[in-house]
Amino acid sequence: MRILILGGDGYLGWPTAMYLSNRGHEVAVVDNMVKRFWEAEIGVQPLIAVRPFHLRAKRWEVLTGKRIQFYTCDIASNHRHIYNIFEQFQPDTVIHYAEQPSAPFSMIDREKCVTTQHNNVVGTLNIIFAIQHTNPDIHLIKLGTMGEYGTPNIDIEEGWLDLEHNGRKDRVLYPKKAHSFYHLSKVHDSANLEFVSRVWGSRVTDLNQGCVYGIDTDETAMHPELNTSFHYDAVFGTVINRFVIQASRNLPLTVYGGGTQTRGYLNIRDTLRCVELATLNPAERGEFRVFNQFTEQFDLNTLAENVRGAAAGLGLPASIDHIANPRIEQEEHYYNAKHSALLQLGLEPRLLTQDVLAGMLETALRHKDNVDEDKIMPNVKWKS
Repeated sequence: MRILILGGDGYLGWPTAMYLSNRGHEVAVVDNMVKRFWEAEIGVQPLIAVRPFHLRAKRWEVLTGKRIQFYTCDIASNHRHIYNIFEQFQPDTVIHYAEQPSAPFSMIDREKCVTTQHNNVVGTLNIIFAIQHTNPDIHLIKLGTMGEYGTPNIDIEEGWLDLEHNGRKDRVLYPKKAHSFYHLSKVHDSANLEFVSRVWGSRVTDLNQGCVYGIDTDETAMHPELNTSFHYDAVFGTVINRFVIQASRNLPLTVYGGGTQTRGYLNIRDTLRCVELATLNPAERGEFRVFNQFTEQFDLNTLAENVRGAAAGLGLPASIDHIANPRIEQEEHYYNAKHSALLQLGLEPRLLTQDVLAGMLETALRHKDNVDEDKIMPNVKWKS
C-alpha cells in the first residue's frame, strides 16, 4: 500500500513509518518540525537526543534498502502544498499524527491554546479537503484520544451511544467531556470527521488512544540513530515516563492529588499494531468508525506502586509523594471504557509488566545525566 504519515518526525510517527516500511509498504511522511520548536520554546528536550529526520531516514535506507520519502509542510497553514503532496504521492491510506499532543501545553496561556486548536483543527480540515480534492476513496486513520470522553458516570462505548429518550431511540456520537483545550481540539476533529463521513461518504477510522509508554520497537532497536523521543517533563512527558525518571534519580514519584484518577494505557508496540490493523482493514465508504485504542486501565496510585516495585528490583529505593493536582479533573470517578474492536481484528496486547518497567528504568539509568530535574514538576495550572 501507499501510506502517507502526517507528523512523521514525532514520537509515534517515526516508529510507525519504519514499522510499515519494514512490512513492504511504500511510505512517505509529512512534517514541519514544529514540535521541536515547541520543545525549544518552553525549554525541554527528550531524555535521549533525537536525530534530524533526514539523518534517521538515511540510516534506515542504509540498513534496510527501503526509502521513506519526506515532505516538509505545515498542513494547517499551507493547504495548496498539502494538495500537491497528495497529488504527487497518491496515497491509499493517510495516518494523521500531525497535532500538538499535550494537554498542559494547551493550558499555558491564550497563545498556546489558540496555537493548539489552529494547528489541530485547521490541519485536520485541510486534510479532509485534500482527500476530497485528490481521491475521496482514501482511508484516513486519525489519532484521537480517550481524553475526549472525560470521566462520565456511565460506561464509555467505542465512539457511539445508543440511547432512548421519551420513547424514541437513536444512535449518536458519544457525549464528550474533554479535560483540556488540547482534548477539545480532538473533539472538534471527531465531529468534523463524522460529518464528512456522513455527508461526503469519507472513509475514516478515529483511534481514541490511551496514554502510550515505551520507546523500544523492533525497528528502533536496529540502530541508535533510529530512536524516538522519550519525554519526561511536565508538559510533553507522560506519567509513566515521569515516574520512571524520578525513580532513576532517587526522587519521589509525584502523584497528582489523591491518585485515584483512572485512564487507559498501551505499549508503543501495540500502537503500531493497532495502526497496522486499521490500515489492513479499512473503513467502508461513508463509515466513521471509532476504536478505543488501549489495553489496560490503571489509576495513578497503582502505576506509582508498580514503578516503585520495579525500581526496588533494581535496588532503587523509590518513594511516593502526593502533590497538589495542577489540573481541574475528577479524582474519584467511575471509569469503564470498552475496547473490543481492535482485539477482534487481531490485537494481542503487550501488558505493563515488571519486566517492561524494568527495561524502561534501565534506559533511564543509562541516560540519567541528561535529566533536567527542574522540568519534572508541574508549572502549568488549569486554573490560576
